[in-house]
Amino acid sequence: VQLQASGGGLVQAGGSLRLSCSASGSIRSVNNMGWHRQAPGKEREWVATIRSGGTTIADAVKGRFTISGDTAQRTIYLQMNDLKPEDTGVYYCNADVVNRASRRDYWGQGTQVTVSS
Repeated sequence: VQLQASGGGLVQAGGSLRLSCSASGSIRSVNNMGWHRQAPGKEREWVATIRSGGTTIADAVKGRFTISGDTAQRTIYLQMNDLKPEDTGVYYCNADVVNRASRRDYWGQGTQVTVSS
């Protein structure tokens, strides 16, 4: 199973970016997909999750970020508006995947988001 994330870049404070993530490979079903981020010198933190029943999003980004997509299509997005310098970090997508042999969490390689003040 591979997760490919894209869409990161350099943006000024107040700007927007849209991240994309697609899962491929030996997948029977996907229970949920989501985004985490890791700022320099800090631990990885959860940002948002999407499942067939809906979405959840961290308080730190609520009102500015929106997660969308379709786990059945194995593609999700993270629309990030009104970006702030503290949003800088590497953004990782993950997927809770069921295949023939097991169920486990897979992670993408990450995409860098840098917000300048």
